[in-house]
Amino acid sequence: MICSERVVTLVTFAAKSIGSRLAAMKPRSVRPCISATLLALFLGTSALSPCFSLAQEQPVARRKIVNRVVPLYPELASKMQISGTVKVEAVVAPNGRVKFTQVIGGSPLLARAAVDAIEKWKWVPAVQETKELIELNFHP
Repeated sequence: MICSERVVTLVTFAAKSIGSRLAAMKPRSVRPCISATLLALFLGTSALSPCFSLAQEQPVARRKIVNRVVPLYPELASKMQISGTVKVEAVVAPNGRVKFTQVIGGSPLLARAAVDAIEKWKWVPAVQETKELIELNFHP
């Protein structure tokens, strides 16, 4: 919360400063006006992005898997002869259980089976939650 208040103050200050300079310019000078607008946008995005991204990051680690469940090959995927790799990002809680999963790539038919299996996996306990990148290959 403190970080976002500081950023809002910084962006507001920059916008007021740029706005007062723009008001003093002659109407025919468009190039400085465009430059100032782009600078204000850049300041706003660069000031806001680090604050929010740092709050959401978990360390990427390779924790040892204690219990791995093999995904079931979906019957429909088998009939359609669909094969491939599914990439899943899993946030693992300190107790070793999956807290959240997000499919990064792969067939939607195969992705559901992959997520169902990964949600049953168990990792070695750790001090904090980690982000695990998992690739599962499906072949008939």
